[in-house]
Amino acid sequence: MNKEPFLQVSKRRNKAGWQERLLIRFIALILALIVCGAVIVALVKMNPVDVYKAIWDGAMGSERRIWQTIRDTMVLLCIAIGLAPAFKMRFWNIGAEGQILVGGACAAAVMIYAGDSMSPVLLLIIMFVCSALGGMIWGMIPGVFKAYWNTNETLFTLMLNYVAMQIVTFCIVFWENPKGSNTVGIINQTTQAGWLPELFGQKYGWNVLIVLVFTVVMFIYLKYSKQGYEVAVVGESQDTARYARINVKRTIIRTMGISGGICGIAGFLLVSGASHTISTSTAGGRGFTAIIVAWLSKFNAFVMILVSFFLVFMEKGAIQIASQFNLNENASDVITGIILFFILGSEFFIRYRIAFTKAHK
Repeated sequence: MNKEPFLQVSKRRNKAGWQERLLIRFIALILALIVCGAVIVALVKMNPVDVYKAIWDGAMGSERRIWQTIRDTMVLLCIAIGLAPAFKMRFWNIGAEGQILVGGACAAAVMIYAGDSMSPVLLLIIMFVCSALGGMIWGMIPGVFKAYWNTNETLFTLMLNYVAMQIVTFCIVFWENPKGSNTVGIINQTTQAGWLPELFGQKYGWNVLIVLVFTVVMFIYLKYSKQGYEVAVVGESQDTARYARINVKRTIIRTMGISGGICGIAGFLLVSGASHTISTSTAGGRGFTAIIVAWLSKFNAFVMILVSFFLVFMEKGAIQIASQFNLNENASDVITGIILFFILGSEFFIRYRIAFTKAHK
């Protein structure tokens, strides 16, 4: 005699409404915070409220910290926006780190070699264009190989990350300042040539403006443009795309050019608008974190703003926890991981319906 299962899981026939989706995610977040509190008490014997307060102070405790959080949010958002079209096309671009480094190296090169020979506005424009072109070329390389020879884009883009790191290492040999330090140091520290200026009295105002413009443009591009439609069709089925007379090869190469170009601009923002230097750690793992942002946001550019802010918020909180309670920074990473686990898990309940069998009601 076959025993009926306790639960039945079935895919929803009709997509859950936005109110239901919001409620499911809200419940997931509340449950995540409860579990986080229990973990904190169990592991470090501390009041979880104090830890949450420390996380808030680390990200939003002063005007300076607020703007640093906004600055890092904009950089992460820019990278996620760059990855969105590639991932929507089902092209697994794991090479954002390399594209950021190449874009940042291009910006640094212009700052070093042309910083004193042209006007500040022209210098910034050339840096911006060179960073975009550098990232675009670095993104189009795996795109061309995928389009014409169907190479594995995951391995290809990942490999190019290490190539980009070696290129930056090679450049540092010529750019190191002071000599023998094996670092570039702060570029144009005296003249500040190539540094993004203040906007509306805010040091990172240009970072915010540039990235928000890209956010709006990418939303429109993916949702309403012909090319955005082609990206979606190629991502669903290349055979269907060919039947619809879409040039699949051109779409792949073009989309990866756009993806790499925007990631290259993120490198420009890091070099010109944040650190004012270049190193192999300039990307700082953001290229991989941005993958989480893009996936959690379902490639919606506006939702990426919230997800990017949340991840940066938790990262800043980790630093505060480490300094305030003499804990390892991984303590906040555990909290972030638990929250992400519940949020990602909530997607299951959005797509599937769980019901008790009649025998167990």
